[in-house]
Amino acid sequence: MTAALVAIIAIWLIFFNRPKPPELVTQAATMGNVEKTVLASGTLEPFKQVSVGAQVSGQVTKLAVALGDNVHTGDLIAEIDSQTQKNSLQTARAQLNNIAAQRASAQATLAQAQSNFTRQQTLYQADAGSKADYEAALATLKSAQASVDAANAQIQSANVSVNTANVNLGYTRILAPMDGTVIAIVTKEGQTVNANQSAPTIVGLGQLDKMTVKAEVSEADVAHVKAGMDVYFTTLGDPDKKYYAKLRSIEPAPTTFDPDTTTAASSSAIYYYAIFDVDNPDGTLRTTMTAQVDIVLEGAKNVLTIPSAALGRKGKDGGYSVMVANPKDKHKRPERRKITIGINDGTNVQVLSGLKDGEQVVIAQAASSSGSGASSSSRSGGGNRRNGGMGGPPPGGL
Repeated sequence: MTAALVAIIAIWLIFFNRPKPPELVTQAATMGNVEKTVLASGTLEPFKQVSVGAQVSGQVTKLAVALGDNVHTGDLIAEIDSQTQKNSLQTARAQLNNIAAQRASAQATLAQAQSNFTRQQTLYQADAGSKADYEAALATLKSAQASVDAANAQIQSANVSVNTANVNLGYTRILAPMDGTVIAIVTKEGQTVNANQSAPTIVGLGQLDKMTVKAEVSEADVAHVKAGMDVYFTTLGDPDKKYYAKLRSIEPAPTTFDPDTTTAASSSAIYYYAIFDVDNPDGTLRTTMTAQVDIVLEGAKNVLTIPSAALGRKGKDGGYSVMVANPKDKHKRPERRKITIGINDGTNVQVLSGLKDGEQVVIAQAASSSGSGASSSSRSGGGNRRNGGMGGPPPGGL
């Protein structure tokens, strides 16, 4: 009886108590889009912006604009106390009048000298006058002519002084150099500015119908980024709306580059500005907004895709293998399939050959009923996806 019971238990253990095959987590190969991008963070600024400053010193007696005002070229921005410039203009004009009077006197003397010379010349030619009188009259004529020429030169100089004084007086009226919006007011009404030390800024103007984004691209990614690439971004206030553009340029020097030392400032990371422009007709985009930028390195639409986690190790020939669920196998054992891939964005991968739409690929193994270990998804999901380091389902365990 005991021997028979032992035999029955042994037969049951061998033939009927086999562990159940592991449950597999699969996902179907489907048609979709794959896009490999470089992520960057950027800041928005007006496509064209100008700091409107003062070229003369004095107190700002009038500020004609407010923050957010739209102005046109030639509109008054501010006025600076102009009394000093007016005095300088009056002085220059008085000097001009004085020199003009001196020239009139010199011209009268010239006319008298010319008349005397003509008379002496006639007498000398008729042998009725002496040669000394003729030569004296000629010298007097030349001296008078030189005095008139000097007065003309002084008048030209005085006219320049008057024009300069007029220009300086005009500088006391700060005018808009372009159409735009007042985006900053630096100097307030009543404040005194000193143009002798540096050109003081009164207001900042920007054209907001077109914005420029300066995105910081890490030195690890900048080698792959080229002008003309597609780019899109979202803002923190509206993460669901995407703005599309073309990359205009990549600045040659790092963001921390100091031209005085010709070196980059020390920091933990080096970034380069990737620059592009986007239209802003409704004014939704504002100055200094943060942009979450995606620069599209490559992409494909409406192609066969599978999760990147399904990939096994890369073969020597550049191909990959995946485990494909076989519904005809009664033991539910997946079959290994060799595939050729295209773009891998780290989440999904484009399948060029080896799979059909709808086939189920294994991406993980569920935890066993005995609870003796973690799921294979924790063993296969590690690695750097961008570098093709996805482990995939362990071939030996499946």
